Amino acid sequence: MSMVEVTIDSIRVSLTGHHRLVILKELDVERYLLIYVAPELADAIHYELQKIVVQRPLTHDLLKNVITDMGGKVSHIVVNDLRNNTYYAKIIIDLEGESLEVDSRPSDALALAVRTGAKLFVEDTVMHDAGVSPESGLDLEGDYQFDEEGAIPASEEDLEAFRDFVDTLDLDDLTK
Repeated sequence: MSMVEVTIDSIRVSLTGHHRLVILKELDVERYLLIYVAPELADAIHYELQKIVVQRPLTHDLLKNVITDMGGKVSHIVVNDLRNNTYYAKIIIDLEGESLEVDSRPSDALALAVRTGAKLFVEDTVMHDAGVSPESGLDLEGDYQFDEEGAIPASEEDLEAFRDFVDTLDLDDLTK
């Protein structure tokens, strides 16, 4: 089974929906894997990438601490399958010379990997079947991503659409 190493290129946010998109980029190649994740999991990944400190440990911090306290180390994660438009992943843990494979959602595996510094891989077949490149029409510039402060930047065009929506509201209906 052959794998390609990837990094987290970015986390994108849809202004028209509740979806978040984690974009994994193959090392040294312009090929990407796009994985939709829940907003709270995108936040968990984003917080760690941006070194944002939270008051209490998040679930992935807890998992990291449990693995470490038991003498284990997260070796790597691998997005290993794609079935019915759903990605699957495994967390590979080294524990006392044994290699344990733990089934995981890719978003949880990624959130744990960024906390542990573990390498990220995608099975070659998954990247072949679902990977996209700029030549295939991927427009990474048109999507949105978090800025340095963790906010979602909006263009003038997006703000204008929001202003148009607000202008159509009938505030008199609120008092009835």
